[in-house]
Amino acid sequence: MKHALFACFLLLAGCAGKPEGITPVSGFELDRYLGTWYEIARLDHSFERGLTRVTADYSLRDDGGVRVINRGFNTANGEWKEAEGKAYFVESPDLAHLKVSFFGPFYGAYVVFELDEHYQYALVSGPSRHYLWLLARKPVLDPALQKRLIAKAREAGFATDELIFVKQQ
Repeated sequence: MKHALFACFLLLAGCAGKPEGITPVSGFELDRYLGTWYEIARLDHSFERGLTRVTADYSLRDDGGVRVINRGFNTANGEWKEAEGKAYFVESPDLAHLKVSFFGPFYGAYVVFELDEHYQYALVSGPSRHYLWLLARKPVLDPALQKRLIAKAREAGFATDELIFVKQQ
């Protein structure tokens, strides 16, 4: 199941770089980012296609990295899918640019480019503008805030008209 859920990360091998013009959050505090995040919206990818109730849970690894557990419910077959990965900072721990791997030596970029001061919502990019996630600490985001974040992503060059809004219930 792990491989089916995140097979696309194989395509991201060596792609820990960030998209041009996307600036990672500085002053990042990993301990405040750890825990569970709900996927509010995403750009479509085969490794998440058909999944609802998607969450990402981040915790510390013994080697100083971050344990990543992505989980979602496959509505087609009525089963939960889960993948465990690992992430490491690309530059420094106070810059929200990490590389994440779900398959051995293959890493993809994880760039937090919008994050509120209370660590309640985030916009995350992959190595290109084909990857975008809107995450929140709660399964529902205030509609006005959601609209503002989507506008920010659009201004950053993401195809927000193609966003999938994730059902969390």
